[in-house]
Amino acid sequence: MRGRQSRQEQSPALYTAEERRRRDASPWTVVQGILAPVQFLVFLISLCLVLRYLGTGAGLMAATVSIVVKTLCLYTIMITGCIWEKDVFGRYLFARPFFWEDMVSMLVLALHTTYLAAIYFAFLEPRQQMFLALAAYCTYVVNAGQFLLKLRAARLAAATAPQASIAGTAGGAA
Repeated sequence: MRGRQSRQEQSPALYTAEERRRRDASPWTVVQGILAPVQFLVFLISLCLVLRYLGTGAGLMAATVSIVVKTLCLYTIMITGCIWEKDVFGRYLFARPFFWEDMVSMLVLALHTTYLAAIYFAFLEPRQQMFLALAAYCTYVVNAGQFLLKLRAARLAAATAPQASIAGTAGGAA
């Protein structure tokens, strides 16, 4: 228990008091809060359609359209997330508190974009395209998990140290 407290005390806060103020004032905070669950719902529907196609061979068009819609949702949340990060941290990507989440997001984007290229240029067979989509979805799940863990840690830090949070030494929710 002592070691855990020491690590928490030594780790940098997710937000400074000024960053927390900018986060709370940014309209992009609300946009991110709406887009994240929408994207997750689109992901779940698409995942079911992809798995259906892989399992039965039926529904290629539905699966393909769903992946394109999921990718467009991803692009939207990434662009608005960059604007949010600029509002809060003063840079569009790779701000200290979200560096690793942004790094994995780049892989997620690369895989989704490769999928779009695969359907546009037809350089993979449909079944291979679906497996590429599944790889993109796996990285998306990892990335979503990163953000959820960060959100949870920030909330726990704020709840367990209310005085420190007021002083700007504990994080808040993204």
